Amino acid sequence: MYQLKKTIGAARRGEFSTPHGTIQTPAFMNVATAGAIKGGVSALDLKNLKCQVQLCNTYHLHLRPGDETVKKLGGLHNFTRWDGPILTDSGGFQVFSLAKLRNIKEEGVTFASHIDGHRIFMGPEESMQIQSHLGSTIAMAFDECVANPAEYDYAKQSCERTVRWLYRCKAEMDRLNSLPDTINPKQMLWGINQGSTYEDLRIANMRQIRELNLDGYAIGGLAVGESAEEMYRIIEAVEPEMPKDKPRYLMGVGTPTNILESVKRGVDIFDCVMPTRNARHGHVFTWEGCRNLFNAKYELDESPLDETCDCPVCRNFTRAYIHHLFKSGEMLAMRLCVMHNIYFYNTLLERIRQAMDTDTFSTFYEENREKLGLRI
Repeated sequence: MYQLKKTIGAARRGEFSTPHGTIQTPAFMNVATAGAIKGGVSALDLKNLKCQVQLCNTYHLHLRPGDETVKKLGGLHNFTRWDGPILTDSGGFQVFSLAKLRNIKEEGVTFASHIDGHRIFMGPEESMQIQSHLGSTIAMAFDECVANPAEYDYAKQSCERTVRWLYRCKAEMDRLNSLPDTINPKQMLWGINQGSTYEDLRIANMRQIRELNLDGYAIGGLAVGESAEEMYRIIEAVEPEMPKDKPRYLMGVGTPTNILESVKRGVDIFDCVMPTRNARHGHVFTWEGCRNLFNAKYELDESPLDETCDCPVCRNFTRAYIHHLFKSGEMLAMRLCVMHNIYFYNTLLERIRQAMDTDTFSTFYEENREKLGLRI
């Protein structure tokens, strides 16, 4: 259940109650693709990094270890030891981004595994069944993610099919939640808005899917080739059509600046691999901008990654030490930077919430919108 506590323009401050805990929004979901944050960070570490929600990937967990294996082991919460809310994406994005061979039909999609090439079929029912086996708090509807730019006619057909798939997802989720051996009989279903960069398709699609009165709604199919300005334009077009009493999730976004701009436009929840992926390549986010630790200037620099940060890494290690770890190929370098970046992102959202609570969001936005995007 979502409670909207305050609005500042389009920006929203709220909280979302789930069977696995309450999420304070705006919030960032930390991406644990195969049940773990890449970079050697466990669910136990996340507790100290201000994480509220863990996101796991339906497609990857279906391929290995297998969703039925996870079910036998008690579901994702028991498997990963994360006891807070978990969102599983539907697998749709990976089907369309990773599978080199795929065949889309009304029933679903036949595709080749990116691991060994074996043929797999996934449709709305299969996606719901996999996510039910995983036992996540929130399951995402199975949709088609169209790359941008897309032909208008194809985007329209894809939208219409995605709506038909959503009705099938809801029917199957209702069935699964009624079974006696379902791990999480209170599993929630969120729908996904599609329509490429066409405002009329986006608005029509949102009006259709909100009729199902789902637990939450996402804006999908952005940050896949279009400019940031186009993304913001689509958010502004869709936002007035989204239910006020349901959480709003912008999928796969993004940079700290993207998040700040999208909060201003009415988005509640975000996820992105950027903080962890960039960290593994030596790029750390700070309140002054992004820092590349491979640079030689850090060889003798005894400062923390960010002098204003109180994360476990900044409290204990220097730029010089982490620079050395990267140059030496030590995996600890990745772990430390991943931990810092996760903490930074979660702190960013925490400070946004605090700014809303104290009616200083406009000032916070103006002070940080450009600074957060700088490269040091």
